[in-house]
Amino acid sequence: MKAYVFPGQGSQFPGMGLSLYNDNVIAKHYFELADKILDFSISKVMFYGSEEDLKQTKITQPAIFLHSTILIETIREQFHPDMVAGHSLGEFSALVANKTLSFEDGLKLVYQRAMAMQQACELHNTTMVAVVGRNLLINKVEEICSQATECVVVANYNAPSQIVISGSVKGIDSIIDRFTDEANAKHTVRLNVGGAFHSPFMETARTRLAKAIEDTPFSQPICPIYQNCTGKASTDITLIKQNLINQLTSPVLWTQSVSNMIADGADQFIEVGPGKVLQGLVQKIDADVYTEGIV
Repeated sequence: MKAYVFPGQGSQFPGMGLSLYNDNVIAKHYFELADKILDFSISKVMFYGSEEDLKQTKITQPAIFLHSTILIETIREQFHPDMVAGHSLGEFSALVANKTLSFEDGLKLVYQRAMAMQQACELHNTTMVAVVGRNLLINKVEEICSQATECVVVANYNAPSQIVISGSVKGIDSIIDRFTDEANAKHTVRLNVGGAFHSPFMETARTRLAKAIEDTPFSQPICPIYQNCTGKASTDITLIKQNLINQLTSPVLWTQSVSNMIADGADQFIEVGPGKVLQGLVQKIDADVYTEGIV
């Protein structure tokens, strides 16, 4: 069974989508449509912007969404997924892929999400850190986070060997050295992000996005989506909406999602969009499954 997965923030790169725009008339149409919907030329930022330009959350999120969803539209007639999932932002791409959301509504929601998250990041001095180790003690990582001087939580269960934590800079600084000493971490990496995604610091963004999601039409999906905040399959529109809202302040259960997809029959994982991050994570979760990318 084929599982299509869609990347999140961090997979962007300068020039993304340019060859797609130049080589495919369908892609060109959707890039031009996106510029009209957003009322600025995001395509030009994607094609010709610098790495710094693309790191802005308000650019990064819609750019990655566009790369992934436009790729799907170019193969729509041959696209027959058994299941889909997306990592954080990628969940919106997955919902367009399985026809729960239209391309237009998906883009509008992603842009609103990006703006709300960027504004939430500006309210507090927060960050994210990857905790990496082959024999990582995940329970110990969670315990250490709970003992920080200020709010720190696990934000991403990316793979058994990679956890991302999210919280205040002061809180993370109070515990950062303990992961290598107590949780078998090989090293920690501070991520170049705007703030503490998938944590309580995103509550203002969650509230704003909730109204936008409730006001957006959702259709019956053509296949199940495995959602970040539960790791489980869903085709129920009411549940999909609620999970999408909760995602902003809940951890991304990527390991659990992939494991459940495999348990439900997935033996091929196809990453759609920029980069190969998810292919690497899937291989770390289960080295026996087949992975490939559509870029």
